Amino acid sequence: MPADDTVDALVDALVRCTFQITGVLTRIGADNDLSLTQLRVFGILRDRRPRVTELAAYLGLDKSTMSGLIDRAERRGLLAREKNPADGRVVDVFLTPAGRDLTQRLYLEVRDALAPEITRLRPAQRDQLLALLDPLLNPTGD
Repeated sequence: MPADDTVDALVDALVRCTFQITGVLTRIGADNDLSLTQLRVFGILRDRRPRVTELAAYLGLDKSTMSGLIDRAERRGLLAREKNPADGRVVDVFLTPAGRDLTQRLYLEVRDALAPEITRLRPAQRDQLLALLDPLLNPTGD
């Protein structure tokens, strides 16, 4: 198979996987009155406390759209904003305890929904897939 055909086949496979996973996330989000973008926000906030502007840039949203998403989640008691302790001009976004609980529950729902497909791979194949995906997901080696 020529290199271009391999790239095309890989792009097609990645896009199909994305559609399958996005379908699962969209359904779980809808079941919890959350948009796909809100799910992405919660996923990002699981292990960090970014600035509002960083979060907006990462998601490809303008600051006003990001502020609206945060406002709605704040009203539900899931997110909060606070001045950055190192730079008082900057506002950080973080999960509240209720937001953490919801995020953990959502993660378990996603894991349960995707597990049947993932367990079709042998353990060695899972390890191999993780190793192959790492440079795509962490291009700078972070």
